[in-house]
Amino acid sequence: MATQQVQYENLLATSSAYDGAIALLKQYRPYLEVIPSMRRPKESVVTIPLPVIKVRSPIEPKGHAGIHLSAGESVLLPCDVALLMCDPEWKIKTGIEILLFIHRPNEDFSDLLMRWRQTQILLDRGYEWLLPARYQHLLSDDMTTVRPLFIVFPESPERIAKGLKGAGLPAVTYTDASTEDAVATDIALLQEDELDVTAAENFDFADLDDIGNSEMTSE
Repeated sequence: MATQQVQYENLLATSSAYDGAIALLKQYRPYLEVIPSMRRPKESVVTIPLPVIKVRSPIEPKGHAGIHLSAGESVLLPCDVALLMCDPEWKIKTGIEILLFIHRPNEDFSDLLMRWRQTQILLDRGYEWLLPARYQHLLSDDMTTVRPLFIVFPESPERIAKGLKGAGLPAVTYTDASTEDAVATDIALLQEDELDVTAAENFDFADLDDIGNSEMTSE
């Protein structure tokens, strides 16, 4: 059975809130461990659904991408949700940004992968986020590491999971955990887990270079 629009919309809505996003990251621990403070998760993870950036340098059309943007122009990123990590004490955006790519209805492997490739092109020349008003006070760490996380459904074609694994890209299979009770349970488990502020602060960011080499996981 193909992915349905309601599945996509439910997951997009769930991951647009910090608690739903963290419950999703729980399925991929290397990303979970870069959250600055699990004791203050609401202030540590900024979620931006269907994010927009302003490019700092012009982008000329090249090859298949065909993207043309002038310096200072705004553009919608092809990802579904951007997760920005923030230091809750200093109100500074840290250098880790996670972009969620949710498998969309009628989207095949090449379409999903192309969204990530286009995102790489857009971010390559420098950018700044168009943040919601409540986050515009945040300062930015210039040293930025951008990493994708692909989310597929049990109904998604098997070739998508196979292709993502072959490309070395991190992915998880999302089962129906979008209800409020399921999210609340995940957050409770996170708070009781061994992971805490110390674990997050001591996490070696160099380990992110090895992401995508493990098997796809699911709850």
